[in-house]
Amino acid sequence: MVTEEIRVCGTVQGVGFRPTVYRLAKACGLRGDVCNDGQGVLIRVSGSEAALTEFVLKLQQECPPLARINQLIRTRYEGELNCDSFVISPSVSSKVQTEIAPDAATCPQCQQEIFDPFSRFYRYPFTNCTHCGPRLSIIRAIPYDRCNTSMSAFVMCPQCEREYHDIENRRFHAQPTACHICGPQAWLERADGKPVDASMFSMMDDVDAVCTLLQKGEIVAIKGIGGIHLACDATQETAVQKLRQRKQRYHKPFALMARDIKVIEEYCIVTNKEKELLASSAAPIVLLEKRGQINSKFKIRLGKLGGTETDTAYFPQNSKWKNERMGQRDNFFSPFPPLPISSSVAPGQNTLGFMLPYTPLHHLILRRMNRPIVLTSGNLADEPQCIDNDDARAKLGKIADYLLLHNREIVNRIDDSVVRVVDNKLQVIRRARGYAPTPINLPPGFDHVPQILAMGGELKNTFCLLRDGEAILSQHLGDLANAEAFNAYQETLNLYLNLFNHQPEAIAIDFHPEYLSSKLGQELAIANQIPLISTQHHHAHIAACMAENGIPLDSSPVLGIAFDGLGYGTDGTLWGGEFLLADYRKFQRLATFKPVPMIGGTQAIYQPWRNTYAHLLNANIWDDCQQQYSNLEIFRFLNKKPINLLNQLVEKGINTPLASSVGRLFDAVAAAMGICREECSYEGQAAIALEAIVDLHTLNNHEEMGIYPFNFVFSDNIYYIESKPMWQLLLDDLQQQTPQSVIAAKFHKSLASAIVEMVKHLCQNNLINQVVLTGGVFQNRILSQLVNQGLQDLKINVLTHSLVPTNDGGLSLGQAVITAAKLMNNS
Repeated sequence: MVTEEIRVCGTVQGVGFRPTVYRLAKACGLRGDVCNDGQGVLIRVSGSEAALTEFVLKLQQECPPLARINQLIRTRYEGELNCDSFVISPSVSSKVQTEIAPDAATCPQCQQEIFDPFSRFYRYPFTNCTHCGPRLSIIRAIPYDRCNTSMSAFVMCPQCEREYHDIENRRFHAQPTACHICGPQAWLERADGKPVDASMFSMMDDVDAVCTLLQKGEIVAIKGIGGIHLACDATQETAVQKLRQRKQRYHKPFALMARDIKVIEEYCIVTNKEKELLASSAAPIVLLEKRGQINSKFKIRLGKLGGTETDTAYFPQNSKWKNERMGQRDNFFSPFPPLPISSSVAPGQNTLGFMLPYTPLHHLILRRMNRPIVLTSGNLADEPQCIDNDDARAKLGKIADYLLLHNREIVNRIDDSVVRVVDNKLQVIRRARGYAPTPINLPPGFDHVPQILAMGGELKNTFCLLRDGEAILSQHLGDLANAEAFNAYQETLNLYLNLFNHQPEAIAIDFHPEYLSSKLGQELAIANQIPLISTQHHHAHIAACMAENGIPLDSSPVLGIAFDGLGYGTDGTLWGGEFLLADYRKFQRLATFKPVPMIGGTQAIYQPWRNTYAHLLNANIWDDCQQQYSNLEIFRFLNKKPINLLNQLVEKGINTPLASSVGRLFDAVAAAMGICREECSYEGQAAIALEAIVDLHTLNNHEEMGIYPFNFVFSDNIYYIESKPMWQLLLDDLQQQTPQSVIAAKFHKSLASAIVEMVKHLCQNNLINQVVLTGGVFQNRILSQLVNQGLQDLKINVLTHSLVPTNDGGLSLGQAVITAAKLMNNS
């Protein structure tokens, strides 16, 4: 007989791991026990050598769906095992090193039960088991036991308790297990406070009544697993417009939820990879190409319905309704023609963000819906998503007509994750529910990092905890300029530090002195008397991409191409179009885009026309151009602006910081074309609109269309990319009334060509064998693909993001690894 202690590290709590251990140990005829502790799961087991070997092998092969074993260590146990069989022992409090599983979408078995009239979970909106349900959203402390979650408020009924202790049951030690009798309850309220019940709608229950309300065109606030959403019927233009007006969110696309993939396929092209993502336990919002939209033969224009002039209400492919409008009678998917989605759902976009129901509540609401619903965050402008019932009544009561609430507390706010597939590879745009806080393993050389807290940036903030060779990245926390968002950031930071018992030995911040995250980091460093290390914004972007791609600590420098809106540069100007030769500890700026004044400072971010004027002025072509192209709308528009005042601001350097931002270049081009000229209501709107109208046929036949050239200028030991010749040819095209879709294609192609040409030039003078593409601009799929292809044609290895966002959401990971590298170098 052999007795061993087996330590299992990874995502092994709250995922049905102990029941699996129990079942396998019994099957192998072993005796001993298993328990949760701060490091993960500890197994003490006794049996024959062969039985133990079989047990360990099966444990790895039959690991529960949500579990992840990072490490399994077997050691000889010298103590006494006082048990005749195998048991699950109480959890042990100790140093916290284990992981917390993300919230997981409802598993197929639970889905089946909520629609089975003979199941005791029939129509119960909080049904879950060890394979699905809430985790991060309800946890207050580790170990992950019911008493440390918001489910502690609900005492299990005898039947739930029996299943909880029944080794043969799927809910064996499932901490959030509950039923109609003992668990959380949902109810419907009218936003105006008047009484309401499901009988008013002749429905089965309050949850079912929501479906009827949505079909009637009402807006309903729905409390989900990690926050409260606002919902309406996505096919009713009036309802969607009403939601936009009340929420004062006029352009940013809304996310959609559909009952199943068949409904989504009526509206979008869905690849196998995208289907996998939609149906995964993470259940993110997946950006999908619309059917029948731009570049498609099914495109139908209906004129303006509340969005931009390029918007169309579009019809599902093969829909009978569409075909009747087209005077055709082709085959169609369903005897009931799908309704078109409102053009106001995603104005100016050629993609839609779809997700599938990921809680029983959502499944029950959408059961009778054969059309998508809008499901967008329940918040006021720029504020974090509501998670509290009273907060929802106060803040969302004027937006929603009804509220579907429940009495389970959401401890940890978690937005929906947003992803897309580029070249069959996952690209995370917002990392939140379903992904956070799954750790990211660090590359070789970072195995024994000190504990580091990285504070992130200002927009799309996340923070990062570094420890024991892994990085724990928080969920998306939003833009910290809003006071409510900053408060939520601090609350979540405190929660994470406590959950993971993290004791920072150093704090990493962005180089920008005015970021609220940087200021908070300074305060924490002073209060705790620990080192504070500031990191240049774009260096952090590049390091994040290096880390997630497993580039070892002491590797040769890479060429990082970091394009975004703005980041504070080491020379006091704003950067955003950078070519940096970088490793984890240092960087050298080799090239950039020629800096252009941001006239009016932050106003230039939200008024794209300011960038057009600044670019033309900076290129010294304003006077000539307004004479040569005076008939163009952009010049008539700009001449109505206070040009003399703007010129004085530039001449005197008042509120006109220089910026090399490629993001602002996109704004300038979009405004010149009239796509998004006067104002944009969310960051990146102009660039997204410009990408959406690209004519792919023209793009794929670029030899015929030509490109807009850029100049390369060498000055002060770095290269500048200068856009003057690009502007002259682009204005020529506008004057010749070249279609916007062609100009957009030429601009993307031209920019990509300039980037590739610059890389080629830099590679001739530097030892470069890998290029990193990072920064928010590379969320642009077309630009990313063109640059990637161009560099691969040069036999250059290209690294891109897939685990963390390429935008500022991944910044904290880069800050953390740079700080770790510097500290380890010093030690």
